[in-house]
Amino acid sequence: MTYKGYGAKVTFDPDAEILHGEVVGLRDVITFQATSVEGLKEAFRGSVEDYLAWCAELGQEPERAYAGRFLLRMDPGLHRDLALAAERAGVSINAWVVACVEQQLAKASASHPGVVSEVA
Repeated sequence: MTYKGYGAKVTFDPDAEILHGEVVGLRDVITFQATSVEGLKEAFRGSVEDYLAWCAELGQEPERAYAGRFLLRMDPGLHRDLALAAERAGVSINAWVVACVEQQLAKASASHPGVVSEVA
């Protein structure tokens, strides 16, 4: 689940019957919990908002989990095939890979609703 660009992982504690969430990809620890899915979404949004307010109060930029870039290593032959496919499509390697990732995420979202979701 995501909110304002922050992602979270959720676990369920069957003994306490509590849903526990943690914002992922940050050095800071941001957690939240609830006993219902709707309560969990609300707690997640509240925790992110609290974090953003805390950063503003301290006068520092909030940490972002994802900068929008990553390094990808691959076999040189695959790299060549990728470059040729992008060239044939008339786009950069980056644009070609982004389009492929978007297609795969759309497929994943269609076959597993809720796995890749935004909290309203």
